[in-house]
Amino acid sequence: MSPRFAALLFLLPLPCSATPVENVLFIVSDDLRASVAGCYGDAVCATPTMDRLAARGVVFERAYCQGTVCGPSRASFMRGRYYGGPGVTLGEHFIAQGRTTARVGKIFHMRVPGDIIAGTDGEDVPACWSERHNAQGMEAHTPGDYACLNLNIFTTELEGRQSTGDPHRPFVTVSYEGDGSDQPDAKAAAKSVELLRKFSAEKKPFLLATGFVRPHYPMVAPRPYFDRYPHAKIELPHVPEKDLDDIPPSGISSSNSEKNGLAKYSDNQRRMWSGYYAAVTFMDAQLGRILDEVDRLGLAESTAIVFTSDHGYHLGDHTFWQKANLHEQVTRVPLIIAAPGVRPGRSRSLAQLVDIFPTLCELTGAPVPEGVQGKSLVPVLHDTTARVHEAAFSYDKGHHALRSERWAYMHYTDGSEELYDMEQDPGQFTNLAGQAGVSAVVKKFRGQLQAYAPPSAGPKRKKKQK
Repeated sequence: MSPRFAALLFLLPLPCSATPVENVLFIVSDDLRASVAGCYGDAVCATPTMDRLAARGVVFERAYCQGTVCGPSRASFMRGRYYGGPGVTLGEHFIAQGRTTARVGKIFHMRVPGDIIAGTDGEDVPACWSERHNAQGMEAHTPGDYACLNLNIFTTELEGRQSTGDPHRPFVTVSYEGDGSDQPDAKAAAKSVELLRKFSAEKKPFLLATGFVRPHYPMVAPRPYFDRYPHAKIELPHVPEKDLDDIPPSGISSSNSEKNGLAKYSDNQRRMWSGYYAAVTFMDAQLGRILDEVDRLGLAESTAIVFTSDHGYHLGDHTFWQKANLHEQVTRVPLIIAAPGVRPGRSRSLAQLVDIFPTLCELTGAPVPEGVQGKSLVPVLHDTTARVHEAAFSYDKGHHALRSERWAYMHYTDGSEELYDMEQDPGQFTNLAGQAGVSAVVKKFRGQLQAYAPPSAGPKRKKKQK
């Protein structure tokens, strides 16, 4: 437990018990790896709002996404189904229960930066919402100090910047002079505050879903957010020599330092971390504006608050960058749930993003729709040692993974595998798949995977390595 989280924990009163949950505030960050939040142990990145929420809710230390890129993940948790549709959405179900529902920003998939620049809806589902609001921004075209770090380009010129559809856009940062009010996350926070006031005055139960786009690339933030993370002081992730030798080709990210060019620029790898930290702290400040309004309006006693991300993110781990990968830095996500009657705490019980739908149903007294595959986490909210899953499932296209309390297992479409003992090897540096001593573990995971994979895409037998 981080010192700042421990300090916050004793500053807040315990919530009252047995208070019915009338409202839901569901907040989703974009591309946020769990490990960078203070309440998840990072000593560098400033996340005071996430830490504050953690101090009044339950922190799930082992929460995992299902899809490892934005679209599949969001389709999945908004329907409570591993692979998304068909199925009723969370918003449609709550509308049927008499609640007003509203979306602000990115909940279902939107192209970032494309739909953010255009202010368009992306893959949103209109039937999910009573009302919906986009949060437009200039993204990489924001005037200021632009960098494309894998190409080692630094400029203030607006022409030629990597943006929508351009191949190097994941490596863009923009530090600029301004108060941040022109940024999409600031606009999303402002609209959310406005809606909270409206719903509070109407005294009708609501579901407000707010989607932030940071720290998703391009990592744009006012200069002070960058200044607090000088790149020269950033410590890069440890990558052992020959780290990739025991990872099968299917498990090696297509965005790795050698392929994307960052291998040539160690300082720019540090600048990627600086930009990511800056974007996280800026997003956290916008989250703070929303939670402050919840408290000001006196809604905390009747509102369940869920904060999470669609998936994690590689930042040089194993020399990998971005997402679309089954290793821990991508599949593990932050998940914090605060609700009336729930005492603050931390849980190491396995949780999945598909569990959010049935959890919110149970908290609000709504029935769980037929076809929802997640399990309610309410038992864990009331007893942090309770368990609802033996393993958590994730997928990347046709590749699949299971994460148990001790093991992380990955199975690829060509039959290759990875297995890591997370108690002894949390960095996933030694692939144990194929070793005789763990054959029973691998066999068990292969069997378990049949319950998750589509019938036409079940695991194949492993091919012998030449």
